[in-house]
Amino acid sequence: MRRRNRNNLVEALELLLLALLLWNFNRIYGQQQDLRPAVGMAETETAGTETQDGARGETDPWKERKKICLSFDDGPDPRYTPQLLDGLAQRKVKASFFLTGKKAEEYPELVKRLQEEGHLIGNHTYSHLQLTRNNREQFKQELEKTNGIIEQITGEEVLFVRPPYGCWEKSLEEELNLFPVLWNVDPLDWCSSDASRIVERVLSGAKENAIILMHDEFPSTVTAALRVVDELQKEGYEFVTVDEVLFE
Repeated sequence: MRRRNRNNLVEALELLLLALLLWNFNRIYGQQQDLRPAVGMAETETAGTETQDGARGETDPWKERKKICLSFDDGPDPRYTPQLLDGLAQRKVKASFFLTGKKAEEYPELVKRLQEEGHLIGNHTYSHLQLTRNNREQFKQELEKTNGIIEQITGEEVLFVRPPYGCWEKSLEEELNLFPVLWNVDPLDWCSSDASRIVERVLSGAKENAIILMHDEFPSTVTAALRVVDELQKEGYEFVTVDEVLFE
């Protein structure tokens, strides 16, 4: 009788131990299962970028995003800059615009819109003047004049300059408190009306921290720029203004 009671006790303890093991397994596995829908939801909400036709590109939400810059010279243009801004706003993209003083003076409402929508605004001289050995003072005066025009419209100091044709003199940085911004991807959009060709040139040179040079005064550039955004966002690129690449 005593042996039977002992056997019953051992069996009861074994069953209790088995029950505890099963409970602990289910608790741990259940927690892992509970996490999966939350991760899946985050991926659904953040992965991909909406394109013009409503399709979404697939991106890896756990992959570190690569920064890249879109920059536009020679504007603002009353025909095409608004179209470009509409497309960038739809894609939640910020870009950098280097304005000529003459056009900023003519279209202050576009300069104000650039500011309100969070784009970086820089100086591109007053008349797209190229710096040479013989025109330094004129070049400097154009930069100062353009700074004044932009600052009067925006109420903010201009800190960046895109020198036409990339010609620059370092001493001007201290004299004018301007930082020059060049580029490393040039699709030559100003001399091509083939948007697909422009896109190919950009994509072939795109890399992390690259600065893409384009011009917001051509319809083909608007089409190409927005296609570039769609394609590079699918590849995990994040579009930022030039200061985020140069100083971070």
